[in-house]
Amino acid sequence: MRPGAFDGSGLRIYTILYLLFLYAPIALLPIFAFNSGTIIAFPLQGFTTGWFTQMWENATLRRALANSLTIAVSSAILATCLGIFAARASTRFEFPGKGGIMGLIMVPMVLPEIIVAMSLLVVLLGVGVNLSILTVIVGHTLICMPYGIAILSTAFSTLDKSLEEAAYDLGETKWGAFRLVTLPLVMPGIISSLLISFTISLDEFIIAFFLSGNEPTLPTYIFSQLRFPKQIPTIMALGTVLVALSIVLLAAGEYFRRRGIAKIGGKDTGGFL
Repeated sequence: MRPGAFDGSGLRIYTILYLLFLYAPIALLPIFAFNSGTIIAFPLQGFTTGWFTQMWENATLRRALANSLTIAVSSAILATCLGIFAARASTRFEFPGKGGIMGLIMVPMVLPEIIVAMSLLVVLLGVGVNLSILTVIVGHTLICMPYGIAILSTAFSTLDKSLEEAAYDLGETKWGAFRLVTLPLVMPGIISSLLISFTISLDEFIIAFFLSGNEPTLPTYIFSQLRFPKQIPTIMALGTVLVALSIVLLAAGEYFRRRGIAKIGGKDTGGFL
């Protein structure tokens, strides 16, 4: 037997088992979403699309969807705009405490979300802010921004500085060079940051649970309906739609990330997919 062959095959088997363990529950979502039975169990009773129709006719669910979309779009835009400023500053300028400041900005990426949620709740209630969609947007912007910075820093760091210097030599102002030269070149990274932030915000539960007040979001609505067995098939249908949407957005974000790196001739060091 060739040395190392067993180790390689064992690693492949482990990888396959790990992926099955990770994605098998997700694969069951569409199976039961199209099942006509109300009990989530095998054998299946028949094929139906009625749960998707029932899902869309639910007024509370539509309200939760509208809230989640509003929060996700707002958080994605805010996190990406702030990420552009931070990524630009960290990749183009040197200033005292740069490493520490960037480290503090990226802390929400590694902190447990429940700690972030509880901290924000205490601060917001302490200053007299009522819980609403706006407070959820603040929380989601906080946790989405590090991911946007990670993507945008790659786009800015691989950008050739001589392109901006050439624009200055041709008479452009700093703002003009940034708007006409830099932004178009990093636009794939900006789009990728928007999509990733949108997906993170749309699927986030803990911060929305603590900061939404009486306003439902999709994750909190799903959690509240799990107590009612007859609503489980509808939740399965909703989960199927959310998984499909997340896959599409993540794939689009990864496409634009790779396209941006290829556009500026940079080296791909890995991504989300």
